[in-house]
Amino acid sequence: MDNCIFCKIVAKQIPASVVYEDDELLAFKDINPAAPVHLLVIPKQHVATLSDCTGEHATVLGKMLALAPKLAEEHGVAVKVDGNGARTGGFKTLINSGPDGGQEVYHLHLHMYGGKRPWRGLGT
Repeated sequence: MDNCIFCKIVAKQIPASVVYEDDELLAFKDINPAAPVHLLVIPKQHVATLSDCTGEHATVLGKMLALAPKLAEEHGVAVKVDGNGARTGGFKTLINSGPDGGQEVYHLHLHMYGGKRPWRGLGT
């Protein structure tokens, strides 16, 4: 898509603070973070919204979700188990879809938020 900012990031026409890249996905830091850790995970193939996904997108959607815990670990916000067996830390994933869903950029993207409960007010 010619006017898609995320497609331009994938094409390296616009700089981004990339934290992960493979043949199908790109992950980078959000330029207007809503949390101490706020990353975006996008498919390199342009898909406008989650509503546009079909069965053919199942693999890439699964890869997007599977990448989130890896990125959380790398950025210090993974779920951990302390010495008493209690879980600590954590992160939130979010996909906005369409105007009523709060989507601002029409290229499918997964937000990964982390830090001390950064998601208050982010659709919880």
